Amino acid sequence: MLFSDEENNIVIAEDAYLLKGFLLGQGEPLLLALSNVILQAPLRHMVTPGGYNMSVAMTNCGDWGWVTDETGYRYSLRDPVTNNPWPVMPEIFKKLAIDAAKSVGFNHFEPDACLINQYSVGSKLSLHQDKDEVDFSHPIVSFSFGLPAMFDFGGIKREMPKIAILLEHGDVLVWGGRSRLNFHGVRSIKAGEHPLLGPFRFNITFRCSH
Repeated sequence: MLFSDEENNIVIAEDAYLLKGFLLGQGEPLLLALSNVILQAPLRHMVTPGGYNMSVAMTNCGDWGWVTDETGYRYSLRDPVTNNPWPVMPEIFKKLAIDAAKSVGFNHFEPDACLINQYSVGSKLSLHQDKDEVDFSHPIVSFSFGLPAMFDFGGIKREMPKIAILLEHGDVLVWGGRSRLNFHGVRSIKAGEHPLLGPFRFNITFRCSH
């Protein structure tokens, strides 16, 4: 574990945690691994079932990748653009995701899907649930890099109250159990320049899809 100090683990809801700075000190190997994945499976703006282009550019690595098009949301073994299998999930990604989950009590997390989102200034992710997975007993683990973002974390119903959480470079969110299907989203990214990633925010999300 990178941090043994429990003060860095902040409870944001039942079975949901913010791990402040959990990834700091691992930036260079993580960002190198990220670049290698994007070279193999370039970022793209996928189309929603409603026919809209997502403002967030994305790609995947791991056994399964999350995709969306006019036919719906789903996990796919292959990149629909190239028909190739998704790049292998980098070992450092998987290890740190498992370590983060263990640090807050999710001891059997073995992600098979890794979603990579690139936010440019002005892009956002509307309030939604992560419910395309087969088994909701596994948590979601989410890494943040680059520009800061305001993350809204709500309840099991869309209209329930939300809390706003500032996510900064190196932070990790983990949520599962009683909060696994809570609504969440990312507000529009404000203009800025990160010393490593320029005018972008990257979010790397780990899931057990099957």
